[in-house]
Amino acid sequence: MMPRAGGGPLRRLVVLRHAKSAWPEGVADHDRPLAPRGRRDAPAAGRALAEADWLPDLALCSTALRARQTWELASAQWGTPPPVRHEPRLYAAGLPALLAAVRETAPEVETLLLIGHNPGLEELVLELAGDGLDDTLDRLRVKFPTSAIAVLAWHGVSWRALAPGTALLTALTVPRGAK
Repeated sequence: MMPRAGGGPLRRLVVLRHAKSAWPEGVADHDRPLAPRGRRDAPAAGRALAEADWLPDLALCSTALRARQTWELASAQWGTPPPVRHEPRLYAAGLPALLAAVRETAPEVETLLLIGHNPGLEELVLELAGDGLDDTLDRLRVKFPTSAIAVLAWHGVSWRALAPGTALLTALTVPRGAK
């Protein structure tokens, strides 16, 4: 049964961990680019979002280069990408900062895409999910790898009402591009 957070429309929080990054010597963590595998996997994530009809009304993206490149490559797979906000506070963010950013989302946004980093993203999904379909929660507890997509659904009048345990983890997938 779907947990309810006070009625309202069905909302989806789509959480995308940035694609695989490189570790070039002398480059600050914030400025690390995608690795070749990440450049293959990010478009695959964009295609997976489109094929599953999980396209967002708004995207919130970390300002880290690898997250921005993931957004650019993923959203290039869609006809018309939605607006994106590059949020400095999403870089290396923990649970409180991530939850605060999500809760500030305008009520007209029904599907929100959040692109960022672990371990914060994994913690956010586990905190919000009251339940999961199939074995999604168990799989997430084992690993939330690069390019992973977690989809949380819940009913709420506004994003401010999103609370721990009120969402259902409806999907967990890890798209990979062809080598």
